[in-house]
Amino acid sequence: MLDPIINFLNDIFWGYVLVYGLIAVGLFFTIRLRFVQFLHFGEMFRAVVGSKANDKAGITPFQALCTSLASRVGTGNLAGVAVALYLGGPGAIFWMWVVALLGMATAYSESTLAQLYKIKNQNGDYRGGPAFYIARGLKAPWAGALFSVCLILAFGLVFNAVQANSIADAAAGAFGFDKLWVGIALAVLTGIVIFGGIRGVAYVSQVVVPIMAGIYLLVALWVVAMHITEVPDMLGLIVRSAFGLEAAGGGIAGAMLNGVKRGLFSNEAGMGSAPNIAAVATPDPHHPSSQGFVQALGVFIDTILVCTATALLILLSGVMVPGSELTGTPLTQAAMTVHIGGFGNAFIAIAIFFFAFTSIIGNYTYAENAMTFLKLGNFPALTVLRLAAMGMVIWGSVETVATVFNAADASMGLMATINLIAIVLLSGTVAKLTKDYVDQRKAGKVPTFQASDYPELDGKIDHSIWNRQDPG
Repeated sequence: MLDPIINFLNDIFWGYVLVYGLIAVGLFFTIRLRFVQFLHFGEMFRAVVGSKANDKAGITPFQALCTSLASRVGTGNLAGVAVALYLGGPGAIFWMWVVALLGMATAYSESTLAQLYKIKNQNGDYRGGPAFYIARGLKAPWAGALFSVCLILAFGLVFNAVQANSIADAAAGAFGFDKLWVGIALAVLTGIVIFGGIRGVAYVSQVVVPIMAGIYLLVALWVVAMHITEVPDMLGLIVRSAFGLEAAGGGIAGAMLNGVKRGLFSNEAGMGSAPNIAAVATPDPHHPSSQGFVQALGVFIDTILVCTATALLILLSGVMVPGSELTGTPLTQAAMTVHIGGFGNAFIAIAIFFFAFTSIIGNYTYAENAMTFLKLGNFPALTVLRLAAMGMVIWGSVETVATVFNAADASMGLMATINLIAIVLLSGTVAKLTKDYVDQRKAGKVPTFQASDYPELDGKIDHSIWNRQDPG
């Protein structure tokens, strides 16, 4: 009975609102913020490298970047890219690049707002995200509550089942493991991490994510080096196919549609997910925009680096031939086997485990923030959430129920739509913050947020957080 309603909502959200809305909002912020993601690209690295941990109420910017990457870099970077290539041809990768480059401005904006409107919970720890800037900045707590419920359903529960399903499939295919036992083991590992709360996830992420992404990118760089003479032609093929100048692939419409969709799924810019962990960070410099730069870098790493690495691995392997039915994870595994031999299948299975497992624990941090907004941040309520997340991991490892996954897509579509409307309505604040930050840099100063310069924010932000010159 619910299927027709859910499918209708998904057709609206994913066929029209989000595909065009996310691009439009990315273009809007790119222009309004004067190409901030290009002209101040170096600031993204400075805001991460200069991380301090003096303020015990938050995590470091590097931990926030790694935790957001834990969620962003998932099976979409392996299986999703393969699907985009299968359905849209090489040109789909070009449109993934476009979505990411525009999305960097969106990610910067939503995470800057999340920093600005963050609060301290009952334990004195920073919490925040779209629900908080919707409720405080727009005076619409009802919309913040709706956003939070959708976030918990999609990221806290169902998407963890999706990631677990990918791990179980890969482990069964590569090593012959029983899916149920894979799910149980995965749930235990998940529980060990998430019962440590957001700080526990941050500590694990800062160790696992750089190693995980680093090894994968090193293998890809090795493959590219071995085929360096073919790379220019391959990049040319990607660009030509994007504009329908190659017979192969799905033409310009197919390349654009599939590249845009897979890009949006992968980097999550504008979805309202990553700002939840951006708000938990202690920014360095002590200005909301610095965490915006950090999260913009996350989009760049996810799509421009990791997704491109997967695309080149597949395209340089020669396994994509007309008439082939290979797609998703099997296509990526077949490509890797060409490059590194029989271990390729196992390598992708291992990569999927780490990419998907870190997505599970990263997704949890978003849900915990949403629980705080709903006044459910106490230990008993969080324990229920954590046990439910573990249960969904076990369930997802052995089941694939389309209705549930479609419902999660609808939840994410609704939360993303709410978030996009909110950040556009608050874009004036983002523009003022950005100008303030850039002007201070140009004057040779370390950018510092002064609440007194923003009288319009009185009663909307926590002055005890922002009135200090230094977070230490």
